[in-house]
Amino acid sequence: MFTAVIDLGIANLSNVVKALDGRIVTHPRELRNAGKLVLPGVGSFQAVIKRMEEFREEILRAIEQGKPFLGICLGMQLLFETSEEGEGRGLEVLKGKVVKFRGVRVPHIGWNRIHVVRSNPLLKGIEEGAFFYFVHSYYVCPEEENVVACTTEHGDGNRIVFTSMVAVENMFGVQFHPEKSSTVGLKLLENFRRLKS
Repeated sequence: MFTAVIDLGIANLSNVVKALDGRIVTHPRELRNAGKLVLPGVGSFQAVIKRMEEFREEILRAIEQGKPFLGICLGMQLLFETSEEGEGRGLEVLKGKVVKFRGVRVPHIGWNRIHVVRSNPLLKGIEEGAFFYFVHSYYVCPEEENVVACTTEHGDGNRIVFTSMVAVENMFGVQFHPEKSSTVGLKLLENFRRLKS
């Protein structure tokens, strides 16, 4: 069983594929033979919705079957219902919406700390307050607090605390880019790779 890295045409997937020893998937049916799924993404919510629709049924089937799933950056935002960035439905696996930063510098670019709210297998060996690399202007607002695994603060005078990681059973999402986050990011991806399918 391989780790499928889903290609929505919006990200450079090579670093993710290399770190996970994964395989780029361009057709939904290929997901049926995968043991784990990764949905990376950069760019606009609306720009990928049409492409994601092709994968929707197979992604939801895999999550329901208990296959480990990791959404990265926009891939995490797509787990939710709607986004202020554009029209269309996300995967709607998690309740909540995606909103734009207001009153702080955008985009949020660079290294920032995560604060662990709820531990999970992907954080094994990663310290509280570890730095990860972020590039985004929108963030998720989950309706249910129990899905929040980590938070991060952004802003100087006016500070916004936003959800930087979600975790629910076999499903994980990170707002940061582990593939660009040096040793600590590779550790998180290694932890995901070691999960049992």
